[in-house]
Amino acid sequence: MVRCLTPKVSVSKVRRRAHSTVSSCRSSTPRERFWPRPTAAQGLRCPYSRRAPRTSYVSSIRTTHKSMSIPASPSSEARVQPSMRSWKLLPLFLSHLHDGWYALKHLSFAGINFQELRAILQDEPPTRHPSPRLLAHVLSFLLHMRPRYYLKGSTPFTYTFRLGYFTVFFFFLEIVTGLFLMVYYVPTPEKAYLSIQHLTSSVPLGALMRDIHRFAAEAMIVCVLLHMVRTFVTASYKGVRRLTWVTGVALLVITLGLGFSGYLLPWDQLAYWAITIGTSMAEAVPLIGREVNLILRGAPEIGEAGLLRFYLAHVVLLPFLAILVLGVHYYRVARLHNISLPPPLEEGDLPAPIREEARQRVPFIPDVLFHEMALASIALCSVIAICLFVYDAPLEHHADPQHTPLHTEAPWFFLWVQGLLKLGDKQLMGVWVPIGIFLLLFALPYLDRNPRRLVRHRPLALLLGTLFILAMGVFTYMGTHYYGIEMPTVVRIGQDWAPEEGVGILHTIPYDDLVVGAYFFNRTDPGTLPPTLARAWTALEERINAAAARGDLPDAWAVLLIEERQRDLKRITLRIGTSGEDSAYERVLYIHRWRNGDTSSFASPAVSPIPSSWDSPLSTPSH
Repeated sequence: MVRCLTPKVSVSKVRRRAHSTVSSCRSSTPRERFWPRPTAAQGLRCPYSRRAPRTSYVSSIRTTHKSMSIPASPSSEARVQPSMRSWKLLPLFLSHLHDGWYALKHLSFAGINFQELRAILQDEPPTRHPSPRLLAHVLSFLLHMRPRYYLKGSTPFTYTFRLGYFTVFFFFLEIVTGLFLMVYYVPTPEKAYLSIQHLTSSVPLGALMRDIHRFAAEAMIVCVLLHMVRTFVTASYKGVRRLTWVTGVALLVITLGLGFSGYLLPWDQLAYWAITIGTSMAEAVPLIGREVNLILRGAPEIGEAGLLRFYLAHVVLLPFLAILVLGVHYYRVARLHNISLPPPLEEGDLPAPIREEARQRVPFIPDVLFHEMALASIALCSVIAICLFVYDAPLEHHADPQHTPLHTEAPWFFLWVQGLLKLGDKQLMGVWVPIGIFLLLFALPYLDRNPRRLVRHRPLALLLGTLFILAMGVFTYMGTHYYGIEMPTVVRIGQDWAPEEGVGILHTIPYDDLVVGAYFFNRTDPGTLPPTLARAWTALEERINAAAARGDLPDAWAVLLIEERQRDLKRITLRIGTSGEDSAYERVLYIHRWRNGDTSSFASPAVSPIPSSWDSPLSTPSH
């Protein structure tokens, strides 16, 4: 029989040790408790406390555990004496719990106690000096990236429109919703599309989270672009802010990369072919084009390797780079030069009292902080409302490498590159011109040698900037399918009314308004149809009549056939043709009652011959 060698520990002794631990914790400062410093016994004094240094919390806990340790022997563990039961360690557990709560409170409120928080909410001065509101910028990592003060002239909303703040807000919204989507997404060609369908149809709040993620991504790109335009117009990129502009352009490139890499992940038709065309431009790079294309795709064609690489770039590489560059950008604004004053207040002929008032300091806590919290609340509620009632993240048909959609377009923020490709050489317009544009943006602060910021002193720079923005708008329009793409008139009419990919007029008709029957061009009375179907049918007739008046569709005819295929599923057939031709445009869709946008509608090939059993619509009675 083995006897336990652990001495008995009385309850009073445990309580005294726990009490001494709690007293030591309460008498030490926050930095002593979370970052233990050398004690006085080591010949050093803690610079963060006015009291005499004490034994650190960690060492006191270790001492307590050592004195109460039990040999790691099965027999001794089985013979623990009654005085060492677990409930007798309750004081020590409470001391740990107290210290954990203090750590959580300290990290959450950055040293601002409840009395100071109450003073902030009541718009009262700090409760003690030095001000804990300024100390929070030292203790908190997030507040450390924000200025302690803002110049009063730079705080009006109409000057900056808080575009930089909204960009960061949407970025963090992307992180939160992206983590939710990562739980259900499977980055393989076989399961990527199905996982998105499962997310939007079976996961609670899954469709809303995906809509918010997609909408926030596009809003983030818009905010970055508008923020750069505002910075250019106010000439806030000059002087000490040159490198800040460079980091802003780098953030623009990273943001575009985030949008481009995430565009492929749904693995639908438009995403697959848009990324296929986009990555093919890498082959035009001299000398290393083939290698760059292979690195992006992982294979000669986009498949499992390419999808995985885009996924890792979207969730790991690019977010890491964005956080890194964003930290540099915010640090320069917070610690080096702050937000610039409006040009009239800095260089204008305004009276001295107005200029002095504009240079008054406004503390970040509470003035600017509360304003930004209100903006974040309004923006979040607006995004949720838009995604609930207005916006639906598109999801087209499953990616099919064997079938190219009629309207294959790049993401809207890269349409200008697709427009450039329609002008000439792929290498020149698809590689060198875009690279030159981004290099020009990087070098702008060093090319503009004019030190003045007022609009009247910068006519040439503003003229060139306006022309550049207009040119980008023109190139964006040229990148759409409305420019430079020739197709038969009948196909264009059918694509506009019921497109192969995307949402057309037909997809906006409610399921119950799709009344079963046959409807014939210029013979069916729209007054007998439901309102939404009548408007859609009238729009189709107007397009066909306009084409017939131009001579593009002589003796045109059209038929719309709606059939009930099964419960909550209808088949819609649209045929458009001209007399004397052996073929007609045909579009077949299956629409389900519980469709999400147009994600549950499926289409047949665009053009098919008229079967011999189909009678001429001119001889068929109207509906």
